[in-house]
Amino acid sequence: MTTGLDALLITGTPVLVLAPMQDVTDRAFWELMTRYGGADLYYTEYFRVYPTSRLDKPILESITRNPTGRLVVAQMIGNDIPSLVRSAKELQQHPVAAIDLNLGCPAPVVYRKCAGGGLLRDLPRVDGILGALREAIPGKFTVKTRLGFDDERTLETLLPLFRKHAVDLVTVHGRTVLQMYRGGIRNDLIALAARELSCPVIANGNVSTPEDAAKVLNSTEAAGLMIGRGAVRNPWIFSQIREHLVNKPVTLPTGREVLAYVSDLYDTVCTPDVPDPKQVHKIKKYANFLGEGIRPDFLHDVRRVTTKAEFFALCERHLDHDRPMTLKPALQGL
Repeated sequence: MTTGLDALLITGTPVLVLAPMQDVTDRAFWELMTRYGGADLYYTEYFRVYPTSRLDKPILESITRNPTGRLVVAQMIGNDIPSLVRSAKELQQHPVAAIDLNLGCPAPVVYRKCAGGGLLRDLPRVDGILGALREAIPGKFTVKTRLGFDDERTLETLLPLFRKHAVDLVTVHGRTVLQMYRGGIRNDLIALAARELSCPVIANGNVSTPEDAAKVLNSTEAAGLMIGRGAVRNPWIFSQIREHLVNKPVTLPTGREVLAYVSDLYDTVCTPDVPDPKQVHKIKKYANFLGEGIRPDFLHDVRRVTTKAEFFALCERHLDHDRPMTLKPALQGL
C-alpha cells in the first residue's frame, strides 16, 4: 500500500485537506480543484459498507484514476465489523495513503442506521470496530469524527479509544452530530485532541478564509486543516492559505474569474446530454455553497432558476465585474 502520509505530515507545513462530501467531491471535482491550486491530501466520498456491499466503482475510480497527483485516503462508513474488515482489506489493494473510518456524518438517513455520526451513541461498538480495523490494516488507519452525537464532551471518552487502537491520524469536526453545520466550532476541544493524542490531528469546520485558517491553526495547534464547503465556494482557498501562512499578499479572484470558475464547475459536474432542469438541479448543490460568498439575493434567486440560460444570466448579473472578491460567507459553514 502506498503510504506517503508520514512524509506529508513531517514537513512542518500545515497539511491542507479537501473534505469528503458525498455526491459533491467526486473524481471530476478533484480534477477541477487541481486547476485552482488544490489540496495536499484528498479523501474519497465514503464507501458504504454492509454485508452485501461491493466497492462503489465511481468512488474507486477516484483512487485508481486519481487526477490530482496527490495522496488519497479511502473513507468507509458502516457498522458491521466483518464487512468493514473485508472492505478495508480490498481497499488496501489499491494506491491509498490510508483507510479512514467515518464517525462524523450528520445526515439523519445515515446516523439513524447507527453509522457515521450515529456510532457516537454506541462507544463500545466504536471500540470493537476500531480494534478490528486496526488489526486488519497494517498501513495507515485514520478516523474522521465529530465531538459527539449530542454531547460535546463525548470527545473526552473517544480520545482514549483512539490511543488504545493506535489510530494514525484523527480529523475532528468541532461540532456535534445534531448541530449539523449550525453553531460555533469548539476549537478548544480540537486543541484538546491535539494535546492528548500522539498522532496528528486535523481541524475541520468553519474555515472560509486564509485568516480563519491561521486562527484555527494557532488556537488548536493542529497538524492541518480539512476544508469542504469553503473549497466548493472558493477553489482558490488552498493557495490563499499557503500565501497567507508565509506572509505573502493573498490573491483574490475578480468577479469575472469567479464567473469562469462557475462555468468550469458546470462543465465538470453536468452531463451534456441530460435535460436542462436536471443539470440545473445538480449545479444548485454547488451554487448554494458558492452563493454564500456572493450576496443573499443570489441565493434566493438561484433556487428559482430552471434552465442553464437562466442560471448563467443570474451568475453574470452578480459576477460580471473586475472587483476582487473574498467569497467569505455571511453565515459560516464547513
